[in-house]
Amino acid sequence: MAEPRRNPVGPRPVHRAPHPRGRPVWVRRAGASLLLSLLLVPGCQPRAEGGEEDGEGASIPPPSAAAPTAPPAGTAYLRPEGSGAWPTGADSIAGTPWTHEDWRRFRAVLEDAERRGLDTLPLGDAIAEMGALFLGTPYVPRTLEVPGPERLVVNLRGLDCVTLVENVLALTRFHRLHGVAVLDDPPTARRRFEAALTELRYRDGRVAGYPSRLHYFSEWIEEGARRGRLQPVTPELGGESDPEPITFMTAHAEAYPQLADPQVLAEVRAHEARLGAGPARVYLPQDRIAEAAAGIRNGDVIAATSTLAGLDVAHTGIAYWKDGVLHLLHAPLVGSHVVLSERSLAERIRGIGSQDGILVARPLPTWFGGERMDR
Repeated sequence: MAEPRRNPVGPRPVHRAPHPRGRPVWVRRAGASLLLSLLLVPGCQPRAEGGEEDGEGASIPPPSAAAPTAPPAGTAYLRPEGSGAWPTGADSIAGTPWTHEDWRRFRAVLEDAERRGLDTLPLGDAIAEMGALFLGTPYVPRTLEVPGPERLVVNLRGLDCVTLVENVLALTRFHRLHGVAVLDDPPTARRRFEAALTELRYRDGRVAGYPSRLHYFSEWIEEGARRGRLQPVTPELGGESDPEPITFMTAHAEAYPQLADPQVLAEVRAHEARLGAGPARVYLPQDRIAEAAAGIRNGDVIAATSTLAGLDVAHTGIAYWKDGVLHLLHAPLVGSHVVLSERSLAERIRGIGSQDGILVARPLPTWFGGERMDR
């Protein structure tokens, strides 16, 4: 009998459970400890990146905008309304704070996109090339976990795998709708970008507490499809049903400080139950990715499915075709910055024991606009 594939983060299995996709899942004490230790760090990013183990990256022409560095303590923030003094520290500002470095990075990326004519490209190509402008940007986990009530976080200085995707889509939309002229009106530019991020990150496009954030990436895709931003294309690629329920957050409630509130825990559990009661997710198994790659386009959103019990997605990124080979542009958990995978998408999924397939969603032009509004 063939040796079952094991998650390489742990030395030996301590529990084996049947997997609804027809193969075993190995849950290891070391692997679980690693994952939970990441989640328990103050400022934990709740959309758990359960098992991204690939820190490799291939080179493509670097962007002219330099990768940002983390700001020192006491970095000045811009007021969301763009008026008055620029106080120091996020706690002194109501709303969505921007650091000076975030604004500099925002402006530099959009000006670079304008020079490269990304708004003239087909949408998928524009998204892929917008993503390439972030190559070398530091990987920083749990950037959305900030003190106080839930609020929109803008951070272009450091990205995780999900915030990379969100920021690239929001910036592509901003560029195609508004161009760069609006950058001369910072309050308006910030409001428009914040609105796009809010639509992507929160259920119904509204910040309404911690449970309103789209913590599970399969729901992120579902919400995008419901609101006309994305088209799931996994079924037409030859995907198959994955009926496993989603329970990871509430099953590991101790890893999420916000879930100590019984009301918040109940709301998150209700969202998990709703996801489980809906149509089964459709995923493309790892052994079919290579043959289906021709149906995946530049700029498609890629989500690597997880083998951890109750977790739908382990990692995310953007499809990027280079020299006739489909790669993943992503911010890996093991690694220091945004990279383009050296191996093909199919090869890297096969090489990571905690991932067993992909979900694919295609951004739709309707959300990204047709004509540039400010020209």
